[in-house]
Amino acid sequence: MESNGFDALARHVPELNSTGGKLKIILYALGLSALVTAYFLVSDNIPTWSIDSEIIISALGFLILSFFFSRKQTYKEKYKELAYRNAFAHFAIPGLALIFSAVAHAGYMNGPFVPVGWWTVVFSALGWFMVGIGTLLWIRSVFTFGVDNLMLLYVYHPEEGHIVTSSIYSILRHPIYASALRIWVGLALLNGNANSIIFTIFVPLGLTGWIRLVEEKELIERFGKPYLDYRKQVPAFWPRLQNTGKFYKFLFTGR
Repeated sequence: MESNGFDALARHVPELNSTGGKLKIILYALGLSALVTAYFLVSDNIPTWSIDSEIIISALGFLILSFFFSRKQTYKEKYKELAYRNAFAHFAIPGLALIFSAVAHAGYMNGPFVPVGWWTVVFSALGWFMVGIGTLLWIRSVFTFGVDNLMLLYVYHPEEGHIVTSSIYSILRHPIYASALRIWVGLALLNGNANSIIFTIFVPLGLTGWIRLVEEKELIERFGKPYLDYRKQVPAFWPRLQNTGKFYKFLFTGR
């Protein structure tokens, strides 16, 4: 598998054209994630703070990421050809770092553990299944969709983007979010405490609100009726029953 779209992304993020620049971006993202993880480790030792911290960090991550969309025109006027590069650094990387850290937190969040019983085995098996499927879906989707689209390049450069309705995108509208949802739920089930499991009940609602109010608003403004028709035909996170076979075929073959 070879990812595509890196060259397009590098044209708008100069740092990606050098090893030092790439390392700087990686360290920036890892540093933010490390800080958030440290906060989680501290807050988990305070009773009742585990689930509150998960809510706060998740909401803050999506709020920061929303500025990537809402401040597009301001950044284009202020930074011109560097608009995407700066919005990527100021909003996309920090927002995604917080969100990914919140996903990981589901796996070690503190809280009252579910009593041991036959359901413990079920939770464990389902948890590993969800994490495995989510991880494979994420990898396949990145290589299919392209890293440029994954990093939302099309928001600032419409000429770089288009509606993709083939492959996994004929089965799911948002396979990247679908993979994050599965990993989030899977880690919570493997963790096995009530706080993590209860929180993940609300994750699909939060992701649905995000794509409806922010990301799909951008797509509808750009593509109009074709995207609205596509949205009616293809679900966001879970494949229709008749497409289950195609979904698992994509996971294991990439086609």
